[in-house]
Amino acid sequence: MLAIARALVSNPTLLILDEPSEGLAPIIVQELSRMIKKIKNETTILLSEQNARFAMEFSDRAYIIDRGNCVYEGSIDQLCQQEEIRDRYLGVYTKAGRTCLT
Repeated sequence: MLAIARALVSNPTLLILDEPSEGLAPIIVQELSRMIKKIKNETTILLSEQNARFAMEFSDRAYIIDRGNCVYEGSIDQLCQQEEIRDRYLGVYTKAGRTCLT
């Protein structure tokens, strides 16, 4: 969180986050998610993240990379409708609402 705060001091137009939830306690991940939701209203964020549940909470678009190849590109809503992609790469399923997470 401190690294993100330091990056925001310069008022960037793009904030790149590489695995921000890695190694954090679940309670800290929740706080980080809340903070990123606020930041995304003012700054474009490019997020590289393996935790799909975390990333999909605030993402508008998704790109799934497998062995260096982009196997999915589209909105989160479209991703939720792609059962084969979800099951193969994310292990999540569709339910009512915007996200397709349990």
